Amino acid sequence: MIEVTDLKQVELFEGLTEEQLPRIAAIGQEEHYVKDQVIFRENTPGNCMYIVLDGEIEIQVDPGILGEDQSQDKPPFSITLIRRGQNFGEVALVDQGVRSASAICHSRQAQLFSIPRDAFLQLCEEDLAMGYRVMFHIAADLSSRIRTTDFYIRGRLLLAPRE
Repeated sequence: MIEVTDLKQVELFEGLTEEQLPRIAAIGQEEHYVKDQVIFRENTPGNCMYIVLDGEIEIQVDPGILGEDQSQDKPPFSITLIRRGQNFGEVALVDQGVRSASAICHSRQAQLFSIPRDAFLQLCEEDLAMGYRVMFHIAADLSSRIRTTDFYIRGRLLLAPRE
């Protein structure tokens, strides 16, 4: 089982009490991966979020998913590295759609903590204050990622050749 001290280092759980952290620890499980091992693939169903306890996880998108002829030959594109204390796959806690990217172990080894959607939502129902705090952090994290993506897209559009 995961140590509560590991969860104290996670920004997502900032502000949780000494009583709330063990409840989070109890619903998840520790997972181990090795370099190049796939955690999940883009366009597949998601049912849990992950927190990196040790190692690095590469997040990739596959241009071939678009189905355009010119993107078929392009390799997956790395969009970010997730490191210790950071989370990924959090959208699975909010909705039951498919994964928007793939997650692959980038370091020699990685230790992750996975939190299943159903158990997390049940815990949020039981402790509304904790649920609010964690969901607030998830919303802030997603907002930051949307803003970064928006700036990236704007830059690409501004640099794109005009017809």
